[in-house]
Order: sequence, then structure tokens, then C-alpha cells
Amino acid sequence: MNTRVKRLALPLGGALAATSMIGATLVSSASATTAPTKKTVSLASSSGAQKVADYWSSNRGANFKAAAQYTSDSQVSGKVKLGGGDAAPDGKSGTVPPTGLEKVTPTKVKNVNLPKTIGKVFFTVGDKEYWCSGSSVQSKYRNLVATAGHCVFDEGLQAGALDNWVFVPGYYQGKAPWGIYVGKAAYTHYDLAVYEDFDSDYAFVTVYNGIAYSGEKVVSKDAYEKWQGYKYAKDVEITEAEYKKCVDEHGGETVDCWAKTTGSEIVVPWATPGADTATKEVTKEEYDKAVAIPQNANFHQAKNLSYPEVPADIVDEATYKAYPGPGYKKIVDGAFTIQHYFIAYKVKKSSTTKYFKTVFIVELYKDAGRLGDNVGGQGFTWNQKVGQPVFVFGYPAAPHPDGDKPFTGVTPKWCYGKTFAAKPAAKFKAEAQIGLKCSMTAGSSGGPWILKYSSTKRLGYINGVTSLIGDADGNGRIDFSTSPYFDSETYAIYKSAANLWSGKIVTADGDLVTKA
Repeated sequence: MNTRVKRLALPLGGALAATSMIGATLVSSASATTAPTKKTVSLASSSGAQKVADYWSSNRGANFKAAAQYTSDSQVSGKVKLGGGDAAPDGKSGTVPPTGLEKVTPTKVKNVNLPKTIGKVFFTVGDKEYWCSGSSVQSKYRNLVATAGHCVFDEGLQAGALDNWVFVPGYYQGKAPWGIYVGKAAYTHYDLAVYEDFDSDYAFVTVYNGIAYSGEKVVSKDAYEKWQGYKYAKDVEITEAEYKKCVDEHGGETVDCWAKTTGSEIVVPWATPGADTATKEVTKEEYDKAVAIPQNANFHQAKNLSYPEVPADIVDEATYKAYPGPGYKKIVDGAFTIQHYFIAYKVKKSSTTKYFKTVFIVELYKDAGRLGDNVGGQGFTWNQKVGQPVFVFGYPAAPHPDGDKPFTGVTPKWCYGKTFAAKPAAKFKAEAQIGLKCSMTAGSSGGPWILKYSSTKRLGYINGVTSLIGDADGNGRIDFSTSPYFDSETYAIYKSAANLWSGKIVTADGDLVTKA
């Protein structure tokens, strides 16, 4: 069965538009044999990219840390028979070589070295932050990310794409060691974007050059207001001389420069000449204790300072019950009363003037360069025979259905094994996926399936991305993952994205690009 026939036959008010093929610039052993229908969605213009970058980079990556794994209901429930799907080549197989450490001589290693290319895909749905997994993949301009389609597209959104989309290779606990890469445009099969057909649950996203934090700088108010990146203002104390200079420059006090006079009181002995009398309401217990001291006898002699000179207040029941103050509450002959007590003391009053100025601070960025130049790019392959061994990488975090939570989502994990034709999952319109026995839970979606992975070079050929997860034997433990089968149509869509340039979003002075 041709894996695309059932999808391309689905109508949508007219004929489906065929993908336009961009001139081949990548080395490959075969070209696509069909003309797939491609769906392209803009994620961020260069001006919009600065807002996305600011969203994730401000406050030292607080929104990164707030993100949760994205589930998108992509879990197959109940017992599932492994095998029996329709995954099969639709033409000749082909490969695109990786870039990065391809010149390293392969050697045998005991441990599996994680690829530099993998990382987390971050985005928002409403006011919530989420992540999936993803990987850098070879492209002409070294600016391409491979992930699951459901980690980019949502047909329920007006624009058709998830918001604030970025890729962070090597992400670890809020850190972006190689920078933050804002998505420019996403490419997938029409059937996934429109019909939510998980046989096409993949996406290739072009990203702008990365941005990286490079410090802070105090600037003028005018420069602050024009700044497009993250910025904040704070009030600092200055000297009187600095304040006078500021006043002279502005012709008087301004919101940027001002003086504040505060008064203070120091309690002194009662007989201190020139001292002022101050009063304070206290509890009955505090008052009784104070007047019990002989030298404090004058407390209750001062006018209107204490009972009996100050009569009790008679209030209604609601006021009586709600009263939170120090007054003494008592019910007398059915009347609700509150008796107030005061003490007097002598103070010396003084005042202090302090001077302040608002300082305007901007956060500086630096251009981190192209994604593929920093971490390399996995190769790409399609129409491969089912049954070959692959490595699968991702950032799982969700608990198993039985509640056990072996993963944190902080560090990437991996699975290894031979692929098999996955049993169709009608809920997701998935009839031609491949599967792998794997215990990674939600959060691993979009992670790369890498064929012929070299642990020395940390490179191989992406042959799929994690799409669905499930519990095959119904014992409450995730035990398999699936991926769409990468065929000639997948390659054609990948190649369209792989030939497109993105550019950078950081200016020479460390600000973000503002032009559209």
C-alpha cells in the first residue's frame, strides 16, 4: 500500500497544491518520486523574533524553568499489538550526510555519548510554557531543526502554529550553552497540519542565528525607551552633589531624579528638655504593666491618655467581633464595649533627606552564530528498510501510567533497538508509523531517531522523530514509541526547508533587530 494514497485522497474543498521543489543543493542518492503537499507556517519575523527571544531570555530564563513537558494527548492507551502497520518505502532510499564532527575517526567506546545536536523545543499554549525534544539537522545554511509536527502545529490555533517557538540545544536547568534559536518558519505535510494525520507527524523548522546573554549596560532614558530587548529600571541612592547636578540639568526635580525627606523619633527620658510628647495605643496588659512602675505614674495622669479619662466605646455586635486592634473588648450588661488604652513617652524628633535617581538598564545580547556551526547537524535519510537498529534521544519527564516517575526532563535519555512496523492507531489516523521498544515518557516527543549513530562522532542519520508513546501490554508502564515513516515525501519537505536562509536577529550594539 502506498502510504500517502489515503491521505492525499482526502478532500478540502478542491485540489491539493503540490509542493514546489527548490533546486537541490544537498548530496543525496535519490530524489523524491512523488510531489507531496507541503504546509508552511511563519513562526516569527525578525521583528517578532526579538519579542520571542525576550520572552525566554529575560529574568535569567525563568520561563524555561517554568515549562512542562508537552503531552498533546499523544499516548496510545490500552493493550496494543506491536507490528502489522503499513510503513514501507515509496521509492529509492537516500541519504544526506551529517555535518559537525564527521572528520573524527570512529573508535569503540563503552558509553553512549549524547549528540550535541539534541535539545529542547520550547513554546507556549495560551499562558502556559511547554517543551518537546528536537535536533539540529543538516541544511544548506545550517539553520534547521527536526521535531514532531504536533510540537509545532496546532490546527485549533488561528495562525496554525504554537507561539513563542524556540530551540535550545544542550538545554540544562535553565542554561542555553549554545544560545537560543528562534523559529522563523515551519514545514510539514499538509495532512498533519490540516487533518492531524500522525503518519506525517514531523516538522522541519528554520531558525534564526542564536542569541546569547552578554551582560548589562546602563543607558540614557531615551536609549532605554528605544531598546527592543529585555530592560528594567531601578532606583538608586545618590549624593546631594549628584542630585543638584541632576536638578540643574533638568531645571528641577523629575521622575528620574528626586529628594525624599523622612522624619525619625528617638525615645528619650521623660525629663529631657525640649522633648516632644508622643502617644501610643497599647493593650490593657501593656498599660497596666507600664503604670505599675513608680516612675511611670505620670502615664495615667496625662490628659486623655488612659482609662478612666477616655471612656469605652459602645459598638454593635458585628463591629465588636470584627475589631482587630489592641483595645480591651468586654460585654457589659449586654452592651458591646471596646476600651482603649494609651501611654505617653518623650521623643526627640529629627529629619533626614536622601537623594535618588532612576537608573535605566538594558540586557545585552550577542549573536551566537548559526545552529549547525555550533552543534553540527545530523544527517537525513529516507525510504529505509524497517527493522534496522536506531538510537532514539529525548527529554522524558512525565510519570508512567502507574504513577512511577523515573525521569526528570532535566537531562536527555536514550533508547536503542530495531524498528518494527507499528500497529495502526485510529485515534491519530496513524497507519504507517514505525515503532521501537522504549520506556521514555511524555517530553520525549520530537526527539530524533538516528540510524547508524556513531558515539564517537555523535552523528548519524535522522530516520524519524518520536510521535506517539504507549503501553503495549497494559501493565501501566510506557514500553514503546512510534515515529512517522520517513519516505520520499518527507525528504521533499525536508529539502524545501533545508535550502532556506534565516539570518540573525542581534545588531552590532547588542540590541535585537527591529525591522520586519
